Amino acid sequence: MSSEKSFISEIELEKSNNKFKEDENVVLSVKFSVFGALREGFNEKNWEKAYNKHDNVFKLKYGVKLYTGGLRKRELGKPLDTYRKAAIFWTRNPKLTQVAEKKIWVQIAKNFEPFIPKTQAEAQELLLDFNEKMEFKASELGSGKHKIVAEVFVSWLKHDYTEPFSDKSHSKEIEIEITK
Repeated sequence: MSSEKSFISEIELEKSNNKFKEDENVVLSVKFSVFGALREGFNEKNWEKAYNKHDNVFKLKYGVKLYTGGLRKRELGKPLDTYRKAAIFWTRNPKLTQVAEKKIWVQIAKNFEPFIPKTQAEAQELLLDFNEKMEFKASELGSGKHKIVAEVFVSWLKHDYTEPFSDKSHSKEIEIEITK
């Protein structure tokens, strides 16, 4: 395990348009990643060690909330509160493991849909890179210019290859305009 700590990368809040009509839905993308100790430690060598110690399920809980307004901050739309899961398993498939004598691999569940990555790097991306679409009604804001910020939280428990983690981070503000 490295002495480096895990951290949430800079959060990108992207808008599909600058202006929305009051009767439209505002769709924003919230992109972020987890870097540091977990990303470094989530590798084939550590999967095998963890599997041998019966530590074969990793659950990462995360969420995204959108806010508007400076002093009178209020939440927009429905917050996202979900998780990703990695299941470490024994396989006979020689195409999966990168090291010939190894037989341990991982399956990642994103939004409850299972993926079996082809490489360790792909496994890290599936588990630790996020791009979430957030949507709310423009009428929640009313007409005018509005500043919006995203708040992200990520947490997990202690595992053989990582320490427990819980952190929250915010994006830079973006501005959108709502018209009648």
